[in-house]
Amino acid sequence: MRTKLLVTALVLASAAVGRADDGLTKGTPDLKSVTALAFGPKGLLFAGDPTGGAIFAFDTGDAKPTGDKPLNVEKIDAKIAAALGVTDKEVKITDVKVNPASGNVYISATRGTGAGEPALLKVARDGTVSAVALKDLAFSKVAIPNANDKQRTESITSIAFVNGKVIVAGLSNEEFASTLRVIPFPFKDADKGAGIKIFHGAHGKLETNAPIRTFVTYKIGQDDNILAAYTCTPLVKIPVSDLKAGAKVNGTTIAELGNRNRPLDMIVYTKDGKDYILMANSARGVMKVPTEGVDKAEAITARPAGDTAGLKYESIKELANVMQLDKLDDGHALLLVKNGTLHDLKTVPLP
Repeated sequence: MRTKLLVTALVLASAAVGRADDGLTKGTPDLKSVTALAFGPKGLLFAGDPTGGAIFAFDTGDAKPTGDKPLNVEKIDAKIAAALGVTDKEVKITDVKVNPASGNVYISATRGTGAGEPALLKVARDGTVSAVALKDLAFSKVAIPNANDKQRTESITSIAFVNGKVIVAGLSNEEFASTLRVIPFPFKDADKGAGIKIFHGAHGKLETNAPIRTFVTYKIGQDDNILAAYTCTPLVKIPVSDLKAGAKVNGTTIAELGNRNRPLDMIVYTKDGKDYILMANSARGVMKVPTEGVDKAEAITARPAGDTAGLKYESIKELANVMQLDKLDDGHALLLVKNGTLHDLKTVPLP
């Protein structure tokens, strides 16, 4: 195991050379927690630290394609525990992301009891799990101003990288606590972000304090948009161009996908020339939502007569107990699937 850790550390450290243009410097990041992950170009990994109120960028040094072999790992928690030197009961997985540059998978987790310590893991396409040594690596950091104090873990809930910018969802201390921030990369400073107001059909009211649980970026015409999902599953469209510092933005609710549910993760993919959203949920399984008509979808502004309204969806019954998902390649998804008290990584065809 020491060999694995040393190799990972050496690869990351060697990557420090040549990333100066990205504002990365070699050192030891003061990472307090790690939750949401997102990849940028050439193996650049972004990680949310809600406890520390910051976004980190790490050069993984992992930009060489490793093939298209399916990745299937049973009881991944146990393998993570072995890599970290703890028991599987002391491991809590917080996010799973595929590095599009290499095809390897990165997992954020906590190790130990209580709040635990942050950990990053790399899962190679052959199933080998190794810990990413969080010292002596090339990184940069930007502090998140006005991160929510009372619900600190919700200050960063989901992140994405698009067109040279990191988009961060979470809660702030502002009047409109639900916040989206657009942070240019290389990092300099982060502004206060834009407050988001939505109409939540299942609740029959406007809301400004509910955090976005997960989101994707999606181009409608020539414009980048956020498609965001909230608890009780309203799906909301928000133009990225509206996300100015201090702005109060009205999102457009384009679907109500069922209450008493928490969206866990979502991706966008193309199949047979059409785009779809694939969303994992706590209580409503995996949903496949066609994006056709999203540009013309009428805003939901009143409580629906039933459980759902707006864009339609298909339940993918064969995908059960999915906790996280990401696009592995153009034809496959990688799933984190609950297996008793542990979890499996599974490769499945995109439905």
